[in-house]
Amino acid sequence: MTVLSAQGVEGARLCVVGARGGSQGVPGKNIRNLRGKPVIAWTIERALASGLFDAVVVSTDSDDIAAAALQAGALVPFRRPADLATSSAGKFQVWQHALSASEEALGRTFGTFVDIDCTNPLLEISDYVGAVSLFDANRTAVDAVMTVGPARRNPYFNLVEPDASGALRMSKSRGPTVLARQAAPPVYEHVAGVYVLKPDYLRTSNHLLEGVVIGYEVSAEKTFDIDNELDFQIIEFLLERRLRADGGD
Repeated sequence: MTVLSAQGVEGARLCVVGARGGSQGVPGKNIRNLRGKPVIAWTIERALASGLFDAVVVSTDSDDIAAAALQAGALVPFRRPADLATSSAGKFQVWQHALSASEEALGRTFGTFVDIDCTNPLLEISDYVGAVSLFDANRTAVDAVMTVGPARRNPYFNLVEPDASGALRMSKSRGPTVLARQAAPPVYEHVAGVYVLKPDYLRTSNHLLEGVVIGYEVSAEKTFDIDNELDFQIIEFLLERRLRADGGD
């Protein structure tokens, strides 16, 4: 694993961990106990241990989440506004607020903005380092890096949709029908995980894929995030299996 300094090639790095209080699919998921500590603590502790960041800040509207975040070592210098703490609020707009609120509260500007989803505790420090390293290496050519993973289904091969008559057709085509999965063009899943952005791009854009964004690929077993109870059980199982294999906590 390449070790990077907290000061990036363009100055200080800010890490934001977003966690609103009103989760519907899994109530209280951000502070639910996962192998002895709150879900959010797994991400905060790894972000701090990585040495990548000059500040690790949690964006939340919840006092309970704020308390858990502080206990894990993060900063909580502001509260997220109510209009950005709903299920319909856009992640990009939450990031924009977090960047400006962090810079105002901490009295400094940042050269790199990094968001890490706490609902994917399967990501490791090496993934944080890998995504940031990829961004730094391509900084002059790209606006952002995001985690992706191998897609379980491919729209050129085994995803179908009805046409105007109701007959099923392939969702995407480049001409002849793809007859073997191996011959289909590669596609990736958007993995809720690590997002690395230029602050100026974040300030002036409307959504993540508006500019030039490239992917940092993680393995299939790291592509799960907690959206429902089954997700939580899968993540708990995979995390337990990994920790047993590593022989530690």
